[in-house]
Amino acid sequence: MSKQSGLGDALYIAGYDLSGDIGAVNSIAGGPAALEVTGIDKLAPERIGGLRDGHIDYTAFFNTAVGRAHARLSPLPTSDVLISYFRGTALGGASANLVAKQLNYDPTRADDGAFTFAGSNMGNGYGLEWGTSMTAGKRTDGSATNGTSVDFGTGSTSYGLQAYLHVFAFTGTSVTVKLQESSDNGVGDAFADVVGGGFTAATGVTSQRIATASNQTVERYLRVVTTGTFSNAIFAVSVNRNPVATSF
Repeated sequence: MSKQSGLGDALYIAGYDLSGDIGAVNSIAGGPAALEVTGIDKLAPERIGGLRDGHIDYTAFFNTAVGRAHARLSPLPTSDVLISYFRGTALGGASANLVAKQLNYDPTRADDGAFTFAGSNMGNGYGLEWGTSMTAGKRTDGSATNGTSVDFGTGSTSYGLQAYLHVFAFTGTSVTVKLQESSDNGVGDAFADVVGGGFTAATGVTSQRIATASNQTVERYLRVVTTGTFSNAIFAVSVNRNPVATSF
């Protein structure tokens, strides 16, 4: 694959779309630490996976408008935040998700007058999880809606899934965002709710991570469905369908 610029991507933090204030996503990394367990009878190193971790680092422009980068990042929240990077805004695209602590917000003023901030978010509890974008960037529903399905390209898997939600704007009483599954895109196997695949009902700006049972069967096609009483819900969803047994 040829190199790509990263233009047209999105960065969501705790229910806020900060993409327009992010000049660069500098680093996305994660996975288990490599623990060396080489016995003295071996001729090469032996390693096993250790603690899962991850981080997402970015450079933000100085924007003091309400709801934009400076207002959201400068308080340096001590609680966990959900940060999601969408590689493009196409349905079924790649997305990286991290429940993290924001470590810093360090300013730099260049000689030409440019004023930017370096931010780093370090994983807390789950590590970095690459997934599939279940919405084409931000999706807007004006009422209960069955979204377009995503084909995960293989049959059912037996290791559950994790899912991530950002709600950016909301008008109404509440909206419940949930996942549904089918083995054949609803042709003969009607879409049905994924057990454990429903987010807590949202009444405003929010973000959430959910996980099903780790040994749960997940079918080939998934879609995002909304229910509730509302006239406007703007949100984004990403899913990681585990191809192998996973524990946290």
